[in-house]
Amino acid sequence: MRQKQIRFVVVLGALAIFGIISIQVYFLQNAWNIKEKQFVQSVLIGLRNVAEKMTKYNQSALSNTNPVRQLSSNYFVVDINSVIDANILEFYLKAEFDKLNLQTDFEYAIYNCQTDKMEYGNYLTKNGTAKPNNQTINLPKYDQYTYYFGVNFPLLRNTITGDMTIWFFFIGLLLVAIVFFVYAIFVILQQKRLSEMQKDFINNMTHEFKTPISSINISADVIMNPEIINDPARLFTYGSVIKQENNRLNQQVDKILQIARIESHSFHLNKVTVDLNALVLKVAENCKANSNRQLVVNTNLSDSVGCIEADVLHLTNILHNLLDNASKYSGKEPVITIESARTEKSVMISISDNGPGISHEFQRRVFQKFYRIPTGNLHNVKGFGLGLYYVKTICDAHQWEIGLKSEPRKGATFVIEIPDKKKR
Repeated sequence: MRQKQIRFVVVLGALAIFGIISIQVYFLQNAWNIKEKQFVQSVLIGLRNVAEKMTKYNQSALSNTNPVRQLSSNYFVVDINSVIDANILEFYLKAEFDKLNLQTDFEYAIYNCQTDKMEYGNYLTKNGTAKPNNQTINLPKYDQYTYYFGVNFPLLRNTITGDMTIWFFFIGLLLVAIVFFVYAIFVILQQKRLSEMQKDFINNMTHEFKTPISSINISADVIMNPEIINDPARLFTYGSVIKQENNRLNQQVDKILQIARIESHSFHLNKVTVDLNALVLKVAENCKANSNRQLVVNTNLSDSVGCIEADVLHLTNILHNLLDNASKYSGKEPVITIESARTEKSVMISISDNGPGISHEFQRRVFQKFYRIPTGNLHNVKGFGLGLYYVKTICDAHQWEIGLKSEPRKGATFVIEIPDKKKR
């Protein structure tokens, strides 16, 4: 899938998700308002019926045609215009709320004009049973009435929420769909990135193999010339080229096979006691000898490092890979610095170069398989993008930590931290 197609799918999907969420929020808000209005209407009807029954019981009359006032979303006051009996009031409240199917907790209080306070009556659950309440709750007064009572619904929001279960179910399905869409986009982008890296790997591998194969082919043609037998020096030169390019091919194939064995978990570490400083010096000398550039390798190795437990072959390959990387990316006059030190709980080894450095946006990805730092149209450094992936994999197998410290135009430093198990 092309970049434009992926971008189109992502934008279209994002717009669709935004539209669906907006519609859901709109309908959810409307449904909530409707449920709240229905509840309030039922409460107003029930409380008016209670007021009429109380005045009839007291053989009095209502002072106004609309005795119920809503002071807040869940608090109502009712004008009775006569003395209120708490027991009779509670009976009528339960009866009316049951009739209107108002299945929610409520509490009521009666205004006492002598004390000028709302005297708390009772708290009843949705089943109509009294709930023990040791703490007096002061419900707000209403100055425009003389004989009145107040009813509060403390669980109003929970009641409306419970009535909207189906809406929340659909919202849950929407969230699942959104998560699935985001995951699908993530998989598509990951597969695209992997496909691009594999494509780059195949292209790099083709170039890496084509050069030695061409050199071997040309050398073989020269050697097949019967007159070459009369020129032993020239014969030796082209024979050396064939040998050198053949070794180069073997190294590239071995690198790929190593990665294949690592990913199939068919390799095992053969840990032995290794003199780290001695191995570092040996690898550094080999790197200088095999380099076709004027390579400067400075070493600052601490005598306190001593020996570690490691697989010699893989540790040697790690050092070779890091030194090879440092050499390739260090510009015209490569200078590599190798340092080792022992801390309280670990052994540290670092390899630094004087190259252009690595930007922060690329540092977290350099250990990924096939990944190579983009260089635009320049392809002056060859490779498969497997070296640092191999280094990271082997460090993980040893339970070592490897990190990267770098700033643009200030070189790069790879640091390996080897835990000292003896001091744990």
